[in-house]
Amino acid sequence: MAIVSAYSSVLKSPGVARIIAAQLTARFPSGMLSLAVLLHVQFVHHNYGSAGLVLGAASVGQAVAGPLTSRLMGRLGMRPVLTLTLLVCAATVVLIALLPMSVPATMAVALLMGLANPPVQPAVRTIYPKLVNSQLLTPLFSLDASAQEIIWIAGPVVITFISAQVSTVLGLLVCAAIMLGGGAWFIASPELGRVRIPRSKRRFGVVLTRPTVLLSTIVGFLLIGACSSVEAGVVANFQGADGSTHGIESGIVLAVWSLGSLTGGFAFGHVPIGPWALARRMLLMLVGVAVAAIWMNVWWLIGWLVVSGAGIAPALAAMFAMTSASVKFSDTAEAYGWIGTGQLVGAGLGSTIAGFFIDAHGAQGAFWVAAVFAVIGVLVPALTVRWLPDLRGRDSSPIPDTEPIPVQS
Repeated sequence: MAIVSAYSSVLKSPGVARIIAAQLTARFPSGMLSLAVLLHVQFVHHNYGSAGLVLGAASVGQAVAGPLTSRLMGRLGMRPVLTLTLLVCAATVVLIALLPMSVPATMAVALLMGLANPPVQPAVRTIYPKLVNSQLLTPLFSLDASAQEIIWIAGPVVITFISAQVSTVLGLLVCAAIMLGGGAWFIASPELGRVRIPRSKRRFGVVLTRPTVLLSTIVGFLLIGACSSVEAGVVANFQGADGSTHGIESGIVLAVWSLGSLTGGFAFGHVPIGPWALARRMLLMLVGVAVAAIWMNVWWLIGWLVVSGAGIAPALAAMFAMTSASVKFSDTAEAYGWIGTGQLVGAGLGSTIAGFFIDAHGAQGAFWVAAVFAVIGVLVPALTVRWLPDLRGRDSSPIPDTEPIPVQS
């Protein structure tokens, strides 16, 4: 009942349900685009190594742009930055879909696509503390981390079916269409007009000197690196040598994996976050991936990836809450930008390494890569636990930019 009550209170707060729905729609292509590009480039160039290089180039662009576009929102406003990046990013997706290009040329366009990635995630997580009271902020972060798994449940199924059964070109065009529609809805949301990010007084990058921000960036890199490796391995496991996908098994396995994350996020959403929370949740993810790597049978993968998924959303929620409680409000967008950069670099590097391991060792090689990422992802927060905040009994609101000054009367 406590879980239901917390989430019910969050959703009853004015504007919360609307902004969650809008940002989920705007970010829905995130669950489709990597697979769409992977399948399209593999179909055009007939190897996963090339597809991994293209995804890596896109992730490099996203990594560079993440903290920059997030900080620009404090200077230029959220709507102008989101609008420009949205239009450029959608145009590059259409270009990759319709124009046959060499691998280096595709990498160049993918780099621009990454540079123009709309900073929806930093924007919405900066808005959240202004929509609910401090007691509801941790459940809101957990709800957000859980709800985003809808992206990874429906996205892989939809894009695998469209790209494999109809056309990889159509798959990319669908990504661009949803990106434009969802992005427009999010940009038009009233909450973006009500909340203004203060201009940070700190130099660019100084927020990374906060141990919690740095550790969340590193652990996010490792977590998403493991996830992207598993994603590539699952797709390759159910794809024949001629490039045909046997049914939609890969989409179903990835969707069930995300369903495990969704369930874990809701189950742990009300649990107070202590210093060891991140390491424990990463350990759950590691166990599932490591055991899944033993056998590439569909039912074995489904069973153990559900275990793995149960740690993903809770780990992300812990990172978001710890970061929020450790920085000033004017620095939150940049902090989440850096964390997003870490995750995107992890996605690109995980996909790239997994692509080469798939070519060399088959689909199982991608799971070996994921297990290595996950092992390090457990060790980092475990070895640095003294630097992580204890949020049990306190809220996760950002530090105010202005504080009262005592005046002697």
